[in-house]
Amino acid sequence: MSGPGDASVDPWWRSAVFYQVYPRSFADSNGDGVGDLGGLREKLGYLELLGVDALWICPVMRSPMADGGYDVSDPRDIDPLFGGLDALDAVIHEAHFRQIRVTMDLVPNHTSNRHPWFQAAVAAGPGSPERARYLFRDGRGPDGAVPPNNWPSVFGGPAWTRITEPNGRPGQWYLHIFAPEQPDLNWENEEVAADFERTMRFWLDRGVDGFRIDVAHGMAKPEGLPDMAHVDTRMLVHDDSDPRFNNPGVHEIHRRLRKVMDEYPDAVAIGEVWVDDNTRFGEYVRPDELHLAFNFRLAEAPFDVAKIHAAVDNSLAAVAAVGATPTWTLSNHDIEREVTRYGGGGLGQARARAMMMLELALPGSVFVYNGSELGLPNVDDLPDEALQDPAWERSGRTVRGRDGCRVPLPWEGAPPNFGFSTGRPWLPMPASWTGLTVENQLERLDSMLSLYRMAIELRAGRPEFAGMGIEWYGAPPGCLAFRRDGGLVCVLNGTDAPITLPAGEVLLASAPISARKLPANSTAWLV
Repeated sequence: MSGPGDASVDPWWRSAVFYQVYPRSFADSNGDGVGDLGGLREKLGYLELLGVDALWICPVMRSPMADGGYDVSDPRDIDPLFGGLDALDAVIHEAHFRQIRVTMDLVPNHTSNRHPWFQAAVAAGPGSPERARYLFRDGRGPDGAVPPNNWPSVFGGPAWTRITEPNGRPGQWYLHIFAPEQPDLNWENEEVAADFERTMRFWLDRGVDGFRIDVAHGMAKPEGLPDMAHVDTRMLVHDDSDPRFNNPGVHEIHRRLRKVMDEYPDAVAIGEVWVDDNTRFGEYVRPDELHLAFNFRLAEAPFDVAKIHAAVDNSLAAVAAVGATPTWTLSNHDIEREVTRYGGGGLGQARARAMMMLELALPGSVFVYNGSELGLPNVDDLPDEALQDPAWERSGRTVRGRDGCRVPLPWEGAPPNFGFSTGRPWLPMPASWTGLTVENQLERLDSMLSLYRMAIELRAGRPEFAGMGIEWYGAPPGCLAFRRDGGLVCVLNGTDAPITLPAGEVLLASAPISARKLPANSTAWLV
């Protein structure tokens, strides 16, 4: 690792491969069926072998777990479910020993309804300083029984819940863009901003190397909270005209938070930013705001070379005007796994291998969701009684939610727990995953895991991956090719027939090459 503030090299995060750990699904150390930080620590040798530069750990702060830990009741403590503060300290210490950085999720848009602040707000009554930390409003209509505006919750139903006042009567409503257990904070309140700064320093002082900022395009709300012109009640809709998100005031919040980050020159702030317009997206990664922001275009693109090409161009253009670093990901804990999105079965596996190599050939930061390196598919046949995503209940059990991409990782052996836990996994694991275990794939050079290891190693060590620019090559219909500044050539064959590779030494390919023929649905790197 370079030292803090070392100006002789690019910041470490500019070309880092981050590994996203969804803790409850990664590894369980105590047999309760839920992954924890002890399990993560035990598997750090595996992540070192994989070759990743940094971890992004999804929420492990104290939480009632109404939304997988994104409902935080104490942002400066680790939930006992995951092992407490000592367990995180141990992860940070050992990860740093293995030259792996550690970033963690922070949730600024809302708290849990069990947070002491919200409990005090309900008890204190209308107009109180306690309520001013949140977004409480009187209802509409003669008896205040109609919500203050027509905003829907991301998880279904209205974005407002009415409380019972201390006098026992129906009272004000509070805003929750997500679940009712996640009341939105009022970021115009100085206490809110100051407390979040305190949280950031608390973790940075413990050795955390940065943060993934949840809903980084949220926090700021439009003046007066006006009605939406068009209410879309589908789950997880992202629209640039949505008044719930991407309001101009959010940038002043990020500038304030960046000043805290700048006290720790080697740390990174990564924003979850669902913004389609490239100019508006770029505003989040100006030099005095976030260091990085997730651009999800590649994850949203189907396996179609024209759309992949457009996604890459858009992602590069979105950051070019402000001199920021592009980010790339194919999946995360909120979206369907890539093997399934690309067709499932052998076809989905082949295309996922090809897309991983394309992704790792691009300049910038790459985020790998745990299990992607094993080629795990989505599990779409989970029994109804196993589903835990709040979207399931909030939608009247019509939307199955995100549990299918959150099934625990198979480490070794056989079902039902594949070495993930000695107990019953919190989500059932398919018996068909026997061939996808880490143990099985480490023994096979042709496995998805082995391909990831080789690709990450080459990306880290070869000079051909230098530079932040790419140049597109002419390619046959259904194919694409580009050249990195450093000399790497990446060729993706998106057709159903082999193509002849251009001149150059084949550095790595996602499928076996014979007579310089690149098979269908595969990618090759040449130098």
